[in-house]
Amino acid sequence: MNPRFVAVSGPFEGQSFALTQDTFSIGRHKDNELVLSRLEVSRFHCRAEQILGEGWLLTDLDSLHGTFVNRRPIRHCQLKHGDLIGVGDTHLLFLSQDPNPSGTDSAEDSSSLWDSKSLTDQTLTQKPSRTLYLNEVELESDFPERARLIRDLHVLLGISTAFQETLEVEPLACKLLDFAFQLVPAETGAVFLREPGLEHPERVAERLGTDFASGCGTGTSTVKVSKTVVERVLEEVVGVCHTSLEEDSELMNASSVMEARVQSLLCVPLVGHGEALGVVYLSSRSLRALFDKRHLELTTAIAGIASLAFENANHLKWLRRENRRLREDHLEHDMIGESAAMRKFFDVVARVAPSDSTVLIRGESGTGKELAAQAIHRSSRRADGPLVAVNCATFSETLLESELFGHERGAFTGAVSRKIGKLEAAHTGTLFLDEVGEIPHSIQAKLLRALQEREIERVGGTRPIPVDVRILAATHRDLESAIAGGKFREDLYYRLNVISCSLPPLRERRDDIPLLASHFAAGIGRRQRRQVIGISPEARRCLLAYDWPGNVRELANVIERAVVLGEGDVILPEDLPDEILSGGEEAPSDFHAALVAHKRFLVLDAYKRADGDYTAAADLLGVHVNSLHRMIRTLGLKNQLGR
Repeated sequence: MNPRFVAVSGPFEGQSFALTQDTFSIGRHKDNELVLSRLEVSRFHCRAEQILGEGWLLTDLDSLHGTFVNRRPIRHCQLKHGDLIGVGDTHLLFLSQDPNPSGTDSAEDSSSLWDSKSLTDQTLTQKPSRTLYLNEVELESDFPERARLIRDLHVLLGISTAFQETLEVEPLACKLLDFAFQLVPAETGAVFLREPGLEHPERVAERLGTDFASGCGTGTSTVKVSKTVVERVLEEVVGVCHTSLEEDSELMNASSVMEARVQSLLCVPLVGHGEALGVVYLSSRSLRALFDKRHLELTTAIAGIASLAFENANHLKWLRRENRRLREDHLEHDMIGESAAMRKFFDVVARVAPSDSTVLIRGESGTGKELAAQAIHRSSRRADGPLVAVNCATFSETLLESELFGHERGAFTGAVSRKIGKLEAAHTGTLFLDEVGEIPHSIQAKLLRALQEREIERVGGTRPIPVDVRILAATHRDLESAIAGGKFREDLYYRLNVISCSLPPLRERRDDIPLLASHFAAGIGRRQRRQVIGISPEARRCLLAYDWPGNVRELANVIERAVVLGEGDVILPEDLPDEILSGGEEAPSDFHAALVAHKRFLVLDAYKRADGDYTAAADLLGVHVNSLHRMIRTLGLKNQLGR
């Protein structure tokens, strides 16, 4: 099928939009393929584009409110089956796979039911889609024996009911053989299934007749099969019935047939999505009960009923395996970023998280080192244990020692009771040492011993206490320079720097600034109970031009200020601090004065030309009327305008 979007919320809920062209755009303008007449939707909001060999790429078209995939803001995102796209209050589900494709018969299906031109008179073939049991007219004319027909149909009805009781592959295969043996005089049988991507099928069940140990199992194989027949059925997707192998010299000379002394055999495909999922293989050594056309019909019908059950069982098996893989590989984090630098960082974190190794997280202040530590902990084997964080820069030397190791009652003045330290509190979990470069030199030796021996002593205590804890450390300092200056122990550095990863500063990942700004604007707007639908292109350019010495933390503060002080539902340049507007540089006083004077002139001129109509004056200036009122207050023009 063509990939498609299915609306799960919004004005088009329940409707489906097929991606039949190379591009599919969404927005408020009538030229979009999907038109959403919503205030929070930009005129051209986002576009899905088919990239040859790579699938569909979703791109945000600098929308005010942002485009979200699985509730995360994106600029570019490679869509996967099941992704949820958010555009304003509309959510679209991207589907690229069809769970119920409708197949049509090929041209060769319209030919004669039996085709024996290339076969001997003792060989019959049968297309699953042409089985007689699906054609009532041919069925009545071909089988006048009503009693036998009623029995056969009764068994087929029982099959359709029985296959609904389980979704496990092996029990289904055993049931299939049990029913086949009720209708076909077979002595041995086996079911083979082919895993996706594998060429050769795997034997999942077999059954022996009364001459052998009866039963159904997947242990050591005792049923001999003809690989030639199995391969033909899988390749051509046709059922094959060899009625008398004595007259088929090619098959009779096959080692498997000779060894089993088989006289007739029957093999039909299990079909799903137009391809062979596997085969049902039956054989008999009796000359009195040779297989015929009726047996081929019955077995083909049984296989047709069973195929859907096997398809569902395989799908369930795949879902279980995929669920297990996702649980093992999924990295849970609250960090936002799609830049190459952040993708590299996420890859490192995903690889180190499952281990128990100590990790040193480097990065400037405000880059999100604590969020990285939380991501590592939540994706580790210790996720069910505690994550205890200590900011080593906020404590004096005495207090930090007590904070890390705890103290006994009376250990020092003011120690009126026993206190559990952070290392002890993090037992079976993770301890995050933030700003580890600020630890006083006298405490570094005690911390090193605790990491080496995996035990601590409380301040004033005499008994060692074992601790099972993983250490994550973070710093914005150059520890190598601190070691050279004698301020940090080299042995502690090597103990902490087992695995090192660095968070890039915001100025080195500018592509992520609009994503982060949209994320903060949406979250802060909800907390402040203000509707903020996006960031104007002019304000976005100002954010991108700034160097952000305070990194992500500074960006969050700037957006919060803009949301709180702004009056419109869109963040404008006027809502941003002066240092953001000037690119972080102090503007000369004469330049600033000239800029303010020019703004005043423009506002007064527009007010005069609009004959005192504020709405018309705002239109002349190209701003919202609320922005005009704010500019009048900021520029001190209330008295001049009589306001």
